[in-house]
Amino acid sequence: MKRYPFSIIIHILLIILLSIGCYLVFRKEFWFSATILLLILISICIRLYTLQTKYINSMQRLVENIRSREADLKQRILQEEVKYQYYENLLNKVDTAVLVTDIKGKVEWSNKAALQLLGDYHQIPEQLLEQFCQPAIQMIRLRRNGIIQELAKSSTIFTAQGKEQLLISLKNIHSVLQRNEMEAWQKLISVLTHEIMNSITPILSLSETLSERASQSEQNDTENQIMLQALQTIHRRSKGLLNFVENYRRLTSLPALTLAPVNIGELLKDLKKLFPGKEFRFELPAKEVFISADRTQIEQVLINLLKNAREATEKVSEPQIEIRTAIQADPEQVIFLISDNGEGILPEVMDKIFVPFFTTKNSGSGIGLSLCKQIINQHGGSINVSSEVGKGCLFEICFDQTLHLQQEKTIFV
Repeated sequence: MKRYPFSIIIHILLIILLSIGCYLVFRKEFWFSATILLLILISICIRLYTLQTKYINSMQRLVENIRSREADLKQRILQEEVKYQYYENLLNKVDTAVLVTDIKGKVEWSNKAALQLLGDYHQIPEQLLEQFCQPAIQMIRLRRNGIIQELAKSSTIFTAQGKEQLLISLKNIHSVLQRNEMEAWQKLISVLTHEIMNSITPILSLSETLSERASQSEQNDTENQIMLQALQTIHRRSKGLLNFVENYRRLTSLPALTLAPVNIGELLKDLKKLFPGKEFRFELPAKEVFISADRTQIEQVLINLLKNAREATEKVSEPQIEIRTAIQADPEQVIFLISDNGEGILPEVMDKIFVPFFTTKNSGSGIGLSLCKQIINQHGGSINVSSEVGKGCLFEICFDQTLHLQQEKTIFV
């Protein structure tokens, strides 16, 4: 192909020279020489024509080949685009967060679950980059918007177009850990309360019987009075301990859920009647919202949280307690927000407030928040808390189902 222009030029020069030669020979009437030159001229013209024809045919084949390859290329690009759309849609449907980053953690691609879990990050948190070459699944704790998230992380390094990239998958296991933790506590409490009650019940019965007999005895000596007082003390403390254990049995004997559509606005209005104080502010949802829940149990959770908020603001000159709701579209969630401007929760006890038996109150039993958490977990929701000492705290209760939305109107009561 590179010699083609040179060959054309040679043929044209030969044709010109032979044409001049034929003209001169014809003028001198050298017929034989003229005939020879004319034949050579004709053969060169034929050769030029053949060369040009071959070139044209070659170009046609090249164009057809390019068109064919272009069609194949378009088809392959279309197939790759279809694959990309398919896998992207597939990854956007899964509830596991998937991210692709460069080796320094700059996000290059993420699915919807990652955006919901981490937000619109351009740079992933440093915790996700630590030990990224470890093949085993790791559990990390990540704080976002004041809420601690417990995540199962798996990561791997791969090379694409000569550049190392990091593939990270994250699964929010906070609710699973909470459920397993609560089940473990329930089993432990069930065993403890069963054994304690089996031991205390006969002591209570026996001390009561002996106290009755001692009180009916005609002997009034000092020894008899001391024995009577001792038996009454044993009976009183045994009964108190039995009542104490009965409170903890509530954690393992919650009634089965009776699910029905619950109107959030009506629920908040009823709560307002129970807490009419000026420090309470109830913000009704902007739309009529229904959730599928056991109203009695959900109402009990909100009552417990509002009571706690009132106790937390007792020393505040201008207490403010607010309960409102928020609607989240993707995923569909109804969120209760209970906030106060009270003393707040100390950082060192933040992770313990939902643990059964744990309390910071002198007269607390340590089952209120544990009970709230168990009820919310039974509903398939989650409860989280964020707090700053001296500025109050915020409880968030999330339900993963929204049944019905109607008219827009924000109402404060």
